[in-house]
Amino acid sequence: MGRELLRGFFFNGARLPRVKKPVFRHTTVLCVRKDGQTALGSDGQVTMGTTVVKHGASKIRRLLAGQVLAGFAGSTADAITLFTRFERKLEEYRGALERAAVELATDWRTEKTLRSLEALLVVADERTALLLSGTGDVISPDDGVIAIGSGGPCACAAARALLRHSSLSAREIVTESLKIAAAIDIYTNDAIVVETLP
Repeated sequence: MGRELLRGFFFNGARLPRVKKPVFRHTTVLCVRKDGQTALGSDGQVTMGTTVVKHGASKIRRLLAGQVLAGFAGSTADAITLFTRFERKLEEYRGALERAAVELATDWRTEKTLRSLEALLVVADERTALLLSGTGDVISPDDGVIAIGSGGPCACAAARALLRHSSLSAREIVTESLKIAAAIDIYTNDAIVVETLP
């Protein structure tokens, strides 16, 4: 039985489905909201397989004339397509972040051309931060902290600790948390970019 499983992915005569490798493992993006300030930051590392090909990539964008911050983990081309779509939705719904996010998530899940896009998005304005996925998820965090990518769990834990036990600003929490993630996660570096609102 064990040999059948290893040789051909068969078990009891049935072919087992192949498990896809995680797609969103090569970056860290972190959003923190504190005291009326929203900070969104990321590292700059781009990895292909086991090779670092770029150290200073920009994974954060300002949308809607700088009123909305957006960050991504996943395929760059797919993320840029989603940023463009999301900005159109923001314009269509006059800057209503939650409405634009729900509409993008719906399109992403249902439109054939968007369904294959492999990325996660974090979007934020001065009042709200949201995580968007291609499965139709639009998630608002309970504590104002969202993290995605391979270093996301490290950055999220660090940010929550700093949020509860320090007087650092949102920008400082994002910066320090990303430094911690960079020290732990091999797909995250310390070329950190942080944008804030207001």
